[in-house]
Amino acid sequence: MLFKQQVLLRQKLFVLGSLAIGSLLYLVARVGTLDRLQPICPIENRLAPPGLADQISLRTLQYKRSLLHELRKGNATKEQIRLHNLVQQLPRAIIIGVRKGGTRALLEMLNLHPAVVKASQEIHFFDNDQNYARGIDWYREKMPFSFPHQITIEKSPAYFITEEVPERIFKMNSSIKLLIIVREPTTRAVSDYTQVLEGKERKNKTYHKFEKLAIDTNTCEVNTKYKAVRTSIYTKHLERWLKYFPVEQFHIVDGDRLITDPLPELQLVERFLNLPSRISQYNLYFNATRGFYCLRFNIVFSKCLAGSKGRTHPEVDPAVVAKLRKFFHPFNQKFYQITGRTFSWP
Repeated sequence: MLFKQQVLLRQKLFVLGSLAIGSLLYLVARVGTLDRLQPICPIENRLAPPGLADQISLRTLQYKRSLLHELRKGNATKEQIRLHNLVQQLPRAIIIGVRKGGTRALLEMLNLHPAVVKASQEIHFFDNDQNYARGIDWYREKMPFSFPHQITIEKSPAYFITEEVPERIFKMNSSIKLLIIVREPTTRAVSDYTQVLEGKERKNKTYHKFEKLAIDTNTCEVNTKYKAVRTSIYTKHLERWLKYFPVEQFHIVDGDRLITDPLPELQLVERFLNLPSRISQYNLYFNATRGFYCLRFNIVFSKCLAGSKGRTHPEVDPAVVAKLRKFFHPFNQKFYQITGRTFSWP
């Protein structure tokens, strides 16, 4: 009896021992398998989901833009300026004209690019003797804070037609990039007149009709003393600039096309400024109410140009329009020849 119990006990111990050894061997094998698998696809080294890098860049860019926005409002501290290595740089590109050609729209659209920082106001440093006498340090202090890799751009349309400006800009930076945005000359002249007319009407002042200003009543010829007409003779002003800068340092922007199809024009400017292509169709959307394109910086922030843009022009005598277009035609042809860019102007 005792012998049988001992045999049964040995059998149970054998079974338990076998189970224990089997479990131990399984665990050893399992751990070995995990060790072999771990280097193949460790969790911490798995690739980030597609688009994550872009999201991180976007967050960084949004932070930088918000920081620069605070600087413009004067809310950023000196410590933030120091920590982020922010500087006020002289412009490496200037939109020099043309008045009523679309200079504000061009500047705002270029500001969509993460490598571009714009001066918010027209500074009128080079065309204003009093401002110019204040010196280059005064001019630099008018520039926005930016990161060292960014390009600062300012725009003052009066630069294009002011005689002293080319030499003054040359003395600051002989290799600066110069942007000129133009529209069909007669349309630009009427737009110029319309802005002045609106200003007069706000002050309850009267103003001559466009026809009376654009045509000399004594000779019945085009009145080149009228500033709106004179500004539209693009080639006359450009020739003065070419005494100081080679034509390769100028880029001509089609202001009419910037209104109807802005992206191709902006991509040409990106290349001219040696910037990587960053502005896309996502950044531009047509606002049917306003009748022109607005800007989308990101999923949160978008903006349209001021309501004063896109004013309705007064009706102009077709005979005067035809006379002006005939007058501008030879100047336009010379402008095409100099710049290497042809427009479909009548």
